[in-house]
Amino acid sequence: MGQWHDLPQHFRMASWVQELHFPHLVVPVTIDHISTVTPAGPIPVSSGDGLYLSNLDDIVGARVFTPTVYFYRPKNPDSNQKHITKILRHALASVLVPYYPFSGRLRESGNGKLEVFFGLDQGVLMVEAHSTMALANLGDITVPNPAWSPLVYRFPDEEPYKVIDIPLLIAQVTHFSCGGFSLGLRICHCLCDGLGAMQFLDAWAATAKAGTLITNPNPCWDREIFRPRSPPKVKYPHTEFMKIDDGSSLTTTIWQVKPVQKCYRISREFQAHVKTLAQPNDNFPFSTFDAMAAHVWRSWVKALDVKPLDYELRLTFSVNARPKLKNPPLKDGFYGNALCVACAKSSVSELVNGHLSDTIRVVREARLGISEEYLRSTIDHVEVDRPSRLEFGGKLTVTQWTRFSIYESADFGWGRPIYAGPIDLTPTPQVCVFLPEGEVHSSGSMVVMPPFATP
Repeated sequence: MGQWHDLPQHFRMASWVQELHFPHLVVPVTIDHISTVTPAGPIPVSSGDGLYLSNLDDIVGARVFTPTVYFYRPKNPDSNQKHITKILRHALASVLVPYYPFSGRLRESGNGKLEVFFGLDQGVLMVEAHSTMALANLGDITVPNPAWSPLVYRFPDEEPYKVIDIPLLIAQVTHFSCGGFSLGLRICHCLCDGLGAMQFLDAWAATAKAGTLITNPNPCWDREIFRPRSPPKVKYPHTEFMKIDDGSSLTTTIWQVKPVQKCYRISREFQAHVKTLAQPNDNFPFSTFDAMAAHVWRSWVKALDVKPLDYELRLTFSVNARPKLKNPPLKDGFYGNALCVACAKSSVSELVNGHLSDTIRVVREARLGISEEYLRSTIDHVEVDRPSRLEFGGKLTVTQWTRFSIYESADFGWGRPIYAGPIDLTPTPQVCVFLPEGEVHSSGSMVVMPPFATP
């Protein structure tokens, strides 16, 4: 099977593309204390109350916890570890007043649909831990590493993809011997999309820095705006959710071999070069995402030597629908899921033998095809035919984190994190993530984590 590093003609050009390597290590972590953090003041719900989740919130793809980790350098050798944890805890309790839904739990409300409910002794989870290692012993902490998993708390014997009756936010503060620390977060995707998570994180960080509650903008729940129509009106085929029996070698190849995470730093020069080479014939403007998603899709299919050539493959990616909504527009501060899944389709032959510009065009058309009506149709589609599982047949999914202000949002008073983002994607080997570069004076590079498999 072809491999990414065996394909310089497809993916690498001089120093414009750099493969990043992470060390294989064991991070010893000792859990010191686990406690519950509840809102610091009154909230507008009582025990037994529930909150509506839209079909965008509780679709099967959102029924996951998104794990992220943030590393912070030591401010000084004598920094008080307990003081750091205390500041984070108090700020979190303050932020949970306006963001009170995070203190609830999920339950099924009928017909397989989820809602947030509130009961006694709820709240979010705060875990305090320490490691005998120093941050310097972790190697390059600007590169996502599966070895960091002990820095993000999971319950013993926790079931995969469990979201029912479990804290909706879990925070682990791990102190290292050098005085630095990490913040490992797990946030339930049902409560917020990436932009919503950044809004919450920014409020928590600003509150920690100021010592008083700061929310800008004020959070808005307002999930009822995405209620399905009556009767539902599904106006599109929604191939993004369609179950397809994969008649190609793609899915079999990936799931029969052990997935390995690969990581590349893609320079701004390479991104510009791809756009220059690939201007579609219609001269219609296209985005850097269009170009890079198309390039990665083609390179991935070539590397995996997918057969047969006439088989149709799918590329899916989320599009922020906030700017599309006019009737009515979303209120400022809305932090729920407002994403729509776009789906580009192309045959194996078109991907491996066609021109890059043609692939860019189908990606661009899929992105621009997301409209307010498409979003409403998605909501209605889920209402009448709720997907019960994720479908991977003939599919690559690209997740774009480059649009998130994750580094800027995560300054709790100890400066920007050295790294902010995911840890490992090997459980989902058909997902590719585009990450922002973490340097303060970034050159516009992005970090690409493509799915990869070795025999």
